[in-house]
Amino acid sequence: MNKELLDKFKSKKEAYRGWKQGQVDWVEYRETVRVARNQIRQAKAQIEFNLARDIKDNKKNLYKYVRDKGKTREDVGPLWKETGDLITQDMEKAEVLNDFFASVFTGKGSNHTTQVTEDKNRGYKNEEPPTVGEDQVQDHLVNLKVYGT
Repeated sequence: MNKELLDKFKSKKEAYRGWKQGQVDWVEYRETVRVARNQIRQAKAQIEFNLARDIKDNKKNLYKYVRDKGKTREDVGPLWKETGDLITQDMEKAEVLNDFFASVFTGKGSNHTTQVTEDKNRGYKNEEPPTVGEDQVQDHLVNLKVYGT
């Protein structure tokens, strides 16, 4: 990225800050954004054009560009078990996540969901939180088919 584009980014950011503080008019802010966006798009198109033009000479640059575009994250961070233990192994993480998501569908909440429902229903501490039974789900599905909603 060249100095001119970096200056456009900076002016765009300053215009936004000024607009939020009421120092810059909306029309001026939008014009600054439009100019910056157009120059960024042109620079990106030029970079991609150069990559396509030079593909026969150097494929490595194209593959590097494509690889940098992928922003995937393959790792799940450490998790806490209900017992308070920290889980770092992949298989254990999978089991903890599976148990948590399965509890949502079976109506057996974990300690976290129990704490949340207790906080919401302070007047009903002695009662069980409501669960959805299979018959209620079936009734709801029938109603969806009958009424077309």
